[in-house]
Amino acid sequence: MQTINLISDIIVACVRASSFPDGVMGAHQQVHQLVPFDGSRRFFGISYSSGKGKIEYMAAAEYLPGDQCFENFEKYVIKKGNYLLVEIRDFRKDVMAIGQTFQAMISRPDIDQQGACIEWYPNLTDVHCMVQLAD
Repeated sequence: MQTINLISDIIVACVRASSFPDGVMGAHQQVHQLVPFDGSRRFFGISYSSGKGKIEYMAAAEYLPGDQCFENFEKYVIKKGNYLLVEIRDFRKDVMAIGQTFQAMISRPDIDQQGACIEWYPNLTDVHCMVQLAD
């Protein structure tokens, strides 16, 4: 695990998954139908506990000034600050590794207990699993 610092908030436009984990792929497909994965923006997955033993999941794309395709979408702010980060290369070979990685990360006492699990997709093959550290 490494630590990175996000120096500014990231505003994202989200599509909620109909369920977790079954609706995750569909949510990502909806986002990518609106904007291509062309390197001009960052793409994310955001998950958190609803408090009822259920996990809420949103597929998200960075909201850029002037974006009209996302005007009516739910927005979420990935807060600036220090994050634990674990990179998983070629995640499609073992998608379950994402959940296992987050389970290990959220068991640490130094994370923000109110934060979300953030998947940052820097390209089409890798994912950075991120959890914000407590202040």
